[in-house]
Amino acid sequence: MILIADTSPLNYLVQINHFDVVERLYGHIIVPEAVFRELTDLRTPQKVRTLLLDRPEWLHVRLLNGPLDPSLEYLGPGEQEAIQLAQELRASAILIDDKQGRAEASKRKLAVIGTLGVLAAAAEQGLLDLPEAIDRLRQTSFHVSPQILKVLLNRFKS
Repeated sequence: MILIADTSPLNYLVQINHFDVVERLYGHIIVPEAVFRELTDLRTPQKVRTLLLDRPEWLHVRLLNGPLDPSLEYLGPGEQEAIQLAQELRASAILIDDKQGRAEASKRKLAVIGTLGVLAAAAEQGLLDLPEAIDRLRQTSFHVSPQILKVLLNRFKS
């Protein structure tokens, strides 16, 4: 499985102490250079920078094969490169939260997984307690409608 990741999901998974589930679910992931720069930027939370600068073996950084697709210019640098790299590598899926980025990835026939999708998959495999993970996520700057959270949490009620 080839999984390309954008900045936001990795950032939030580190912040809520569930970065490890990415490896446990997917084996390894690939991030484009722009995403790695964003994750290690001084404006990124210290916890995220520290973890990513001492990059785990299962996290691979790749350069794009060609010039940036000008039709993606309306997106941020991480989203642009993640989508383009996912297409170049014929990725199984792209890990992305940005609404416009998700729409563009879907338009390009890329399978899209978001932070909540990773958390749900991890919960299904017993790797984390979903209500606890969602509580942690709510303490960050992550934005999602309360209705989506309610539907997700209801799926995992015992």
